[in-house]
Amino acid sequence: MRNLSRFQTRHWLFFIDFNRKGNLIMTTSITALYTAHATATGGREGTASTPDGRLSVKLSTPKELGGGGGEGTNPEQLFASGYAACFIGALKFVGGQKKVAVPADASIDASVGIGQIPNGFGLEVTLKVNLPGVPDEAARDLIEAAHVVCPYSNATRGNINVTLIHKATSGEVIVAQ
Repeated sequence: MRNLSRFQTRHWLFFIDFNRKGNLIMTTSITALYTAHATATGGREGTASTPDGRLSVKLSTPKELGGGGGEGTNPEQLFASGYAACFIGALKFVGGQKKVAVPADASIDASVGIGQIPNGFGLEVTLKVNLPGVPDEAARDLIEAAHVVCPYSNATRGNINVTLIHKATSGEVIVAQ
């Protein structure tokens, strides 16, 4: 177990540590508003499900990772789906704060890549954000603000590369990298 430096303010408990890249990180203890539960068996060739029955998926390893490329999904696809859905929620949250309507047809194309790093495997993420009808500057402001509050962004910050791209009227524009 790692020895984390700990300090507390009036409202927050902070933990200070270094990530695998050697960068200083600070985390906060939360009071969970909701906790999801899931069980996976069999690894990449198994299944995953939630106790409430809302999710039950077969897992298969992609051919690119040496698997058979079966009909099941994989952890990277699940991560991409979760991050995209969560980021749209964050866009709606900050849109409400900034009085900017996030259109019902807003979408995010999420890509999650997996590859080798010195001590195992790592991920990289690209989120391509489409906000039809939202002026480009306002859209970029929303994307930047959503990246600050999104739980997935907060979980990955400083640990993996995340690239945010706005599908602007003039073409794709990198908002953050």
